[in-house]
Amino acid sequence: MKPPSSLRSRPAQGGAPYLRNGRAALTSNRRRFLLGAAAAAGSLGFLGSARAAGLAGSDYRALVCVFLYGGNDGNNLVVPTDSAGYAAYAAARGNAAAGGLALQPSTLAPLAGTNLGLHGALAPLASIWNQGQLALQLNVGTLAQPLTKAAYLAGAAARPPNLFSHIDQQTQWQQGGSGLALPSGWAGRVADLEGPTAIPAVISAAGNAVFINGATTAGLAVPAHGAFTIKGFGPTPSSNPLYGLYTRLLGTPDPNVEVTAAAAVMQQALQASALLDPALTTASGTAGYFAGQNNSLAQQLQAVAKVIAARSAIGVKRQIFFVSLGGFDTHTDQLHRQDLLFGQLGPALKSFHDAVESLGVGPQVTTYTASDFARTLQPASGGGSDHAWGNHHLVLGGAVRGGLYGTLPQLALGGPDDVTREGRWLPTTAVEQMGAALATWFGVGAADLASVFPNLGRFPGPNPAYFG
Repeated sequence: MKPPSSLRSRPAQGGAPYLRNGRAALTSNRRRFLLGAAAAAGSLGFLGSARAAGLAGSDYRALVCVFLYGGNDGNNLVVPTDSAGYAAYAAARGNAAAGGLALQPSTLAPLAGTNLGLHGALAPLASIWNQGQLALQLNVGTLAQPLTKAAYLAGAAARPPNLFSHIDQQTQWQQGGSGLALPSGWAGRVADLEGPTAIPAVISAAGNAVFINGATTAGLAVPAHGAFTIKGFGPTPSSNPLYGLYTRLLGTPDPNVEVTAAAAVMQQALQASALLDPALTTASGTAGYFAGQNNSLAQQLQAVAKVIAARSAIGVKRQIFFVSLGGFDTHTDQLHRQDLLFGQLGPALKSFHDAVESLGVGPQVTTYTASDFARTLQPASGGGSDHAWGNHHLVLGGAVRGGLYGTLPQLALGGPDDVTREGRWLPTTAVEQMGAALATWFGVGAADLASVFPNLGRFPGPNPAYFG
């Protein structure tokens, strides 16, 4: 059952338009290019369009996905602290001095009211736990249907395709459906329900990703820092020499559909630039919260905080953001590498949480983590671990009802929760169930959940109750 070691860990690339470091770029996915144009043309452009009635609520809400590329080792994200639990953990993980992966109890950040502790580098999040605004989703992962260990071993039930492949599992997490040929991501499908908005409802500060594109809407990728303008063009759509041409093409479509598509994408880019560039290049009052954090994740989350700070000027009520941190494919030197990565993740999440609180929208912003899969409880040679399955994730925000959700697997190699003998946990919560709980809080109605998560009906629930 050992997964291939040569699988790619980079995200799949889709086709959203994006602007980076003062330059405009359009990706080559022709289908997404035309779909984005059709959406723009059908609504006479994004700017000033009315909200569709697809999402409930009139208040501002934002959902932030933090994707940990490479397969984060959740077994060291949260560790048992009671005597029996820690003993089982340490026996399976092995002594660090001998190439094992067990963390020392003294390094853990205790979670009050539980027999669990966070990795020490995530200690900044303990205060959010103490405020009752951090949830731990235990043992969640991709599933094609509810599955038992016996059915898995017998091959008697469908399982997620290419289970231990980075690119496939990243895609399935972001699509919100395992075993389905979905051309879009679940955030993009939520944006489809929202309809045309002043700027795309889904924004990535981490480049393009499956997650951000819908069937009729395309997400937008923005830079983590710097200007958001098209080189050689003016600061507003009307000041650009080609703007009138694009507008005329949209009003009277050219016989060549790709010419009209190009006009629609460029118009969207110009309009988004006019709204977002001031937000991204103006100090929003949130910069101090990220002081001293000169890493990509902190920069991405600071950019998201700036856009949230400008929500009224931008004129949107619902936004989904995508940020990422790579490097979690820890086949070797895992303890050191995870220390460094969590040393970025913990402070960046805490800073972002504090920043949105300072903006007065703490209860209106929810952040969660996702990753390809977990890693084996049993160490691999070289002080690392191999690809696994069910994983533990974080959900935090002012509206979150803090606590433990799901079931911690029995930390026994070959035990009832291990589908191999290396510690690969059979998930007890599906990605769709976690996503449905987040999407419901965001405003997706019960009748629309099946269009966002086509597999959801296979899981009888209940979905995690992160929100009171």
